[in-house]
Amino acid sequence: MNEHLRSTAVEREPAPPTPWGAADEIATYLAPRSLDAALEALRAGPVTILAGGTDLMPQSKTGRARFHPTLMNIRRIPELQGIGEASGMVRFGALATMTDLLENALVRSRFNALWQACDCFASDQLRNVATIGGNICNASPAGDTLVPLLVFDAHVVLASKADGTLATRTVPLRDFLVGPGRTSRRPDELLTAVEVPLPNERFVSAFYKAGARPALDISAISIGVGANPAAGALNDARIAFGAVAPTAIRAPRTEATLEGRLVAETIEPALKAADDEISPISDVRASAWYRRELIRNVLRGMLENVGQC
Repeated sequence: MNEHLRSTAVEREPAPPTPWGAADEIATYLAPRSLDAALEALRAGPVTILAGGTDLMPQSKTGRARFHPTLMNIRRIPELQGIGEASGMVRFGALATMTDLLENALVRSRFNALWQACDCFASDQLRNVATIGGNICNASPAGDTLVPLLVFDAHVVLASKADGTLATRTVPLRDFLVGPGRTSRRPDELLTAVEVPLPNERFVSAFYKAGARPALDISAISIGVGANPAAGALNDARIAFGAVAPTAIRAPRTEATLEGRLVAETIEPALKAADDEISPISDVRASAWYRRELIRNVLRGMLENVGQC
């Protein structure tokens, strides 16, 4: 295995200094320069994957994340980079940072809810290193990009070499998220990209995040709304919520109350459906009651605004 890793452009180095207190757990540090080499390392496993590190590092300090003997930095893999569109499908490489998304013209013009989520994502310094793939794999119920990506029907692309040959599978994001901090990614798989259908030019979307300091704190609640508005009605209505269930969620019953009907006539049924679909908890950021009130009041305003487009 070591000879193969060298031949596929993996750099095997001494473990770097680790001020977060896990130096005695890491025996090997890898910095592969190809997807093939990274997948071979994952096949040999177990491996801790490092990209931006903005979730991994704080979690390692609190004990929520434990390091495997091999730490693999994937930032040098070209196959995981870039943002592009082809045949009506937009591909976000797993290493695309929040800054990359903010500065991308296609994201700003056609994926407004995602652009807004990135705009209130932490600080400039963190946006420069935090990746879309990492935000998804962290699987926080309050993950900022998860809500707009659910609105846009995102799928994740996973690659592996379980039997020695490259294999990929594509999973809807709503199925990829299975619980707080948990996904359906296998240990030998690497999330390589996020694929999103390009919405039509009339599709409008919006994102809202509530918190003590929305750009720096974890959200108390977040909401994503998308639709094709026409004469006061919403077609292809899409609603997603964050921080009010074990994962970020789509709200199909709420969507059904809105579909093809005048917003002014459906807001109250939509709010009732939303209240039935969420299951918030009380924690240090907000009580369950307050989260329900936020969802009701913020969603009302967002629907009114979209209905006027």
